[in-house]
Amino acid sequence: MSLTTLLHQHRAAFGPVLPVDLNSPEVCRLDFSAQNPVLAGADLRDTAAFEALVTELLADQNALIGVGGYLENRVIYRRSPGLFGDPAIPARSLHLGVDVWLRAGTPVLTPLPAVVHSVQDNASFGDYGPTVILEHALDGTTFYTLYGHLDRAETALLRPGMTLEKGAQVAEVGPAPENGDWPPHLHFQIIADLEGRTGDFPGVALPEERAKWAELCPDPNLVLQSKYLYF
Repeated sequence: MSLTTLLHQHRAAFGPVLPVDLNSPEVCRLDFSAQNPVLAGADLRDTAAFEALVTELLADQNALIGVGGYLENRVIYRRSPGLFGDPAIPARSLHLGVDVWLRAGTPVLTPLPAVVHSVQDNASFGDYGPTVILEHALDGTTFYTLYGHLDRAETALLRPGMTLEKGAQVAEVGPAPENGDWPPHLHFQIIADLEGRTGDFPGVALPEERAKWAELCPDPNLVLQSKYLYF
């Protein structure tokens, strides 16, 4: 059985990842693909300007929280060419998680009982910043969830091997610049196999490898269950 099928079968078992209703009228979908003309002239390397852009995009839809990004071919990674490609190699731009754009300080929760697999501060500009990977088990199948762009203080309290009950606070959504220097948001990703990695895992892939990464990283909305994220 695929992890996607397993997660679908257990949809009723998941708790929230954030203490907000991702189906409320205050939520909207944000588009960071090349199809969004607003991004064409945006200075995405200036984090304050980027944050102002996110605020503007939310206001245009009378929303306070933005969601989106799974398997979205994005242009926003041009702000971090050293991480996501350079002129000599193909650039990674296919986003493998869901981003929830909301205020820094919002608690981040585990949707299932978990063991802390690894914790790492991926501190380069445009990276995850403080990152937590949790290990879960369903029907004898082990899988992982990754939380990126967290705060340093809360994340520093975690240690590999710690157990967390369903609904326990993992950390908080981090502010810039400690969150990898992004407008505040949570990157949430499901991973079937870490392939030996600890504290980090690709959140952006080559578009031509979509099928491979979609199987390795199923749709996070199987857990989040937001109506704004259905294709």
